[in-house]
Amino acid sequence: MSYVVLARKYRPRNFAEMVGQEHVVQALSNALTSQRLHHAYLFTGTRGVGKTSVSRILAKSLNCLGVDGNGGITAEPCGVCQACTDIDSGRFVDYTELDAASNRGVDEVQSLLEQAVYKPVQGRFKVFMIDEVHMLTGHAFNAMLKTLEEPPEYLKFVLATTDPQKVPVTVLSRCLQFNLRPMAPETMLDHLALVLKAEGVAADTQALRLLARAARGSMRDALSLTDQAIAFGAGKLEEATVRQMLGSVDRSHVFRLITALAQGDGKSVVQTSEALRLHGLSAASTLEEMATVLQRMAVLQAVPSAVDETDPQALELAQLAQQMPSDETQLLYSICLHGRGELGLAPDEYAALTMVLLRLLAFKPVAAAAAARLAEKKSLTSATEQVSASVAPAPLPTKPIPTRLITVPVMPERPPAANTMVVEKPRTEPVQAMQVLAMTVREQGEPGARIQARQDASGAGSALNLVPTDEGDFWHATVQTLVAQELISAMVRELGLQSQLVARDTDQWLLRVERESLNQPSSRERLQAALAGLGYPVRLAVEVGRVSDSPAKRNAVAVAAKQQAAQESILSDPFVQSMMRDFGAKIVPGSIHSI
Repeated sequence: MSYVVLARKYRPRNFAEMVGQEHVVQALSNALTSQRLHHAYLFTGTRGVGKTSVSRILAKSLNCLGVDGNGGITAEPCGVCQACTDIDSGRFVDYTELDAASNRGVDEVQSLLEQAVYKPVQGRFKVFMIDEVHMLTGHAFNAMLKTLEEPPEYLKFVLATTDPQKVPVTVLSRCLQFNLRPMAPETMLDHLALVLKAEGVAADTQALRLLARAARGSMRDALSLTDQAIAFGAGKLEEATVRQMLGSVDRSHVFRLITALAQGDGKSVVQTSEALRLHGLSAASTLEEMATVLQRMAVLQAVPSAVDETDPQALELAQLAQQMPSDETQLLYSICLHGRGELGLAPDEYAALTMVLLRLLAFKPVAAAAAARLAEKKSLTSATEQVSASVAPAPLPTKPIPTRLITVPVMPERPPAANTMVVEKPRTEPVQAMQVLAMTVREQGEPGARIQARQDASGAGSALNLVPTDEGDFWHATVQTLVAQELISAMVRELGLQSQLVARDTDQWLLRVERESLNQPSSRERLQAALAGLGYPVRLAVEVGRVSDSPAKRNAVAVAAKQQAAQESILSDPFVQSMMRDFGAKIVPGSIHSI
């Protein structure tokens, strides 16, 4: 006799053998026992969870004759009568299975429905089972609606689908719907152990755990993988051989990676990633295993008593859960989930894996907070040193202290904030300067914000990468004249402001822009016409490249310099400093504007 694969050999023959679908078994058993039978059933669920099996068991329950041939409708079919054996072997004339994936047209459905007018030949009921019913066409669904709603009393419909969203609501409303759930890994592990015990095959518990996880809720997949593992391991199921067959990553690599990430050890992360590359292990499997471990770590961090004592790696998981903060665990879990989608985008999946792992080191919450605290501490220390140096008693200076006259504008450009105290002191005469000790200005916001703002303003020119040139002086004056006389506007004005005059001859000027979108023929021609009206009848040529001196950059530097001068004028005024020193007044950030 030829070999029968495990998925077919151990297909459930009755409700008692159904695994992991107790809610469906209980409902159908009670309905059969009380004989409250519906005319149409719809079974939904992913592949390999028992939709076809429960359909055949239901058909046997409806048509079972019993061991003595005098049985009736039962929730426990005998399995030995003519009806039961014929249904199991696929020879029962009153049980018809239609594969809607390959017979999806209205003609096939009408051919099936033509048999509905004939009473059963052998059994008590005719049972029409339509698998993957969502594949039927709209006309096919319409053809069966009337019969599905009011079938003859001897006819039962059983529909099965993996995608119930594609089934019309007019069909759903005519059926009792049962959702078969994906199998839990623990349920599949126990069932695989029973199957292998019956087959006389030795198996490690950890190997079965790997097979159960790889099946992803499908018992048929689990049995098929077990068949493959038996062949791969020459009749034995060991963890190492099963892991090699599945291409799964050893948990020791995962633990090493998570430990290195918890300690911020980038070198170990890169080395472990290279080891995975050398062993040819799957990058996607690595992230999947990491996500599984991190999920269990998060559970242990939230509920320390939720320890699976049957797992030999429970102790290592508990230690990792203590090493990594809970917020970091959540962040790494999210990074692993999103990183799996990025593997296919990278030219090298191992390089992508390394980048995903190193991403946590770049966004570690603890490291970021420590860096922020360090920066704040440095700012406060710098400001304190400046104040201390200014107010500390010192001997008489050997050089004269320079003084200057300061004029403070009294009319604010915009009203102050509601929670800010404004003290006005009218002044008509310049105030005689007096020696003012340097003080740290207290503003709303983070400590050191004003110091950083002044550093940003002073570095505006370097941030804009402005390198003044002689041609830049001429081009800036020319463009400013064109703008003032309103000879250019819109995109033509932007072309002039954002461009750099690289070279000019008597009849041709060369401009450079950084964005290709500015280099439009129409804008170039209109700028040529504006220059001709200004007395420069030249032809413009535009190239794309790095711009270091443009009118826009010069204008930005000038605005930044004026803003800095305005801030320094206000902040160095003795009256303003006395208000801040004596009354705790604060300057609202962004409220100082140059006039």
